[in-house]
Amino acid sequence: MPHRDSGNTQRDSQRAKVYDGEQLVRGAFDRADEFGHRTVEVYGSQLTLPVERRFASVESVQSYVDKVLALNWVRAQWERAAVAVRVRARAGAAAAHYETAAAVLAVPLHTGSTAWALRELVVLHELAHHLSPDSVEAPHGPEFCTRYVELVDGVIGPEAALLIRATFAGCGVRFG
Repeated sequence: MPHRDSGNTQRDSQRAKVYDGEQLVRGAFDRADEFGHRTVEVYGSQLTLPVERRFASVESVQSYVDKVLALNWVRAQWERAAVAVRVRARAGAAAAHYETAAAVLAVPLHTGSTAWALRELVVLHELAHHLSPDSVEAPHGPEFCTRYVELVDGVIGPEAALLIRATFAGCGVRFG
């Protein structure tokens, strides 16, 4: 599970709900990739999922992060997009995380035969932490969730953002 190493004392009351929602969303993308059916039903509507990028190495994640942070609309919306992020491999496989003080995104490379964290949704989650303008906000609070969905909307696509928003709402996640 992704997490943020922020030193933040704000209570992270939505963390479990956010992780539950993300697991459901990643599962939908995994099934779409596995079976080749990109259409899912979300609250009675048919949605065609875009392709989620996967990464092969720390270097490919670094290149992606640099490109996302350089997007004009990302720079215009979040001041912290001007702060470079360094990507590094993370020992262990349980979680990706963002280290606020050093602006480092740490990703586990492999868990057994899978590289679950080397995917676009996980990287955008960690970038949403990086783009936080306020170190006092709850790490997975309403502001974070809104920023994460905005990133997914602009980078992966509105269908992916709708799936996340609906799934999060179904898990009781608040936006702000």
